[in-house]
Amino acid sequence: MSGDSFRPQHQTRPASSAIPAPPLPLACPKTKTCSYLGVVGLGNKYARLNVGGTLFYSTLQVLTRQSSMLKAMFSGKKEVFTDKEGWILIDRSGKHFGSILCFLRDGTVAVPKGRQAVQELLAEAKYYLIQGLVDLCQNTLQGNKEQPLCVIPVVTSSKEEDRLIQSSTKPVVKLVYNRSNNKYSYTSNSDDNLLKNIELFDRLSLSFNGRVLFIRDVIGDEICCWSFYGQGRKLAEVCCTSIFYATEKKQTKVEFPEARIYEETLNTLLYETMPPPDTSLLEATRRSYNSCSSHSEEEDGGGGASGIRRIHVKRYSMYDERPLGH
Repeated sequence: MSGDSFRPQHQTRPASSAIPAPPLPLACPKTKTCSYLGVVGLGNKYARLNVGGTLFYSTLQVLTRQSSMLKAMFSGKKEVFTDKEGWILIDRSGKHFGSILCFLRDGTVAVPKGRQAVQELLAEAKYYLIQGLVDLCQNTLQGNKEQPLCVIPVVTSSKEEDRLIQSSTKPVVKLVYNRSNNKYSYTSNSDDNLLKNIELFDRLSLSFNGRVLFIRDVIGDEICCWSFYGQGRKLAEVCCTSIFYATEKKQTKVEFPEARIYEETLNTLLYETMPPPDTSLLEATRRSYNSCSSHSEEEDGGGGASGIRRIHVKRYSMYDERPLGH
């Protein structure tokens, strides 16, 4: 019952019990359904499309070029919705409709970056029944697996390690990291320095990817130790751990000799190509270490180019930085 027909002077029930009037239906945009040939004349070569609120212009030649739902819409075989201004309404997202038109126009399209974007375009291609674009998206998804920037092998046996080093045509940098090898407590800064060594290893592996093979070793006897190889031969070693003699107990101290590790990594690049570098160049790199012995000690394994530099950073130091036994 509407309010106009309600007469309270003859009504015995309370006004609060009156039957409310039914709500009016929501107003919708005025649209009409017809074939596309009824929307525009045959002489009109352009179509105006409203795809999810995004407006597009395209030619009938493009829209009907390939067998698809759009061809059925614009060849008069399928009814379409239009608004009062004559725009063809398509109830889909317009995010990738530009790519749909490009594929219809050129027969190919640049697939968007990212797996999710390709999947979105694939869903639109399936809706519009464009088989060529469906195949393109599916092939892209199958061959577009995420490729790692750098592959770091983790060795779990000495045989595997030897095989990798001997078969590598690149210089090799190996980091032994095994925190559980410690039998003493760590100093306060040791955990931070362990983490810094690992972060430096990751940075170097990205910086020299393709030129140096980086290996992570989890079975070595050391806690944190770097080894450097060239053409299958060990060139240098930087051990970052030392035994720290405190007032009452021994502690394990981990250093972070960043500059020394960088230098040794750069030195391995001398062995990128055959033949190996000449003796004078190697001697020049060795002399730079002999002049710096306050915080490290070197053990030359035979002299000349065949020696191995073993740099032990503060290997054994007293609480007051005096050598052991003094």
